[in-house]
Amino acid sequence: MKFAQKALISGAMLGATIAGGAIGASVLGTASAQTGSSTSSASTTATATAPDPSQGGHVANGITEALLTGDTAAKVTAAAQGAVPGATVDRVENDAEGATYEAHMTKSDGSKVTVKVNADFSVASVGDGMR
Repeated sequence: MKFAQKALISGAMLGATIAGGAIGASVLGTASAQTGSSTSSASTTATATAPDPSQGGHVANGITEALLTGDTAAKVTAAAQGAVPGATVDRVENDAEGATYEAHMTKSDGSKVTVKVNADFSVASVGDGMR
């Protein structure tokens, strides 16, 4: 075999070895990356994008709604239950859109309502949904 043929065959074999190694590393690396990162990012994304609505925190008009506690929570709850008998109170909080307080409730049929409550604990309005 001539030197030129040997060099050409050796170069082709070396190229095939490098290409095969690169393809194999790419396949293994991609499988590893998909398994490791998709699991991590899914749990991170779920945590970051799924706030617990029962904890309040809605922001409107530059006001952050916060959950009510104590006597104020009890009075708002009583006013809301008087306005929508038989409904379950999901949360009570200060209101950033009109009234002083609001109660988010679930009626016995599963529909949602929001009861707006004034500072004197009188009911200002009852609206469908979780506005």
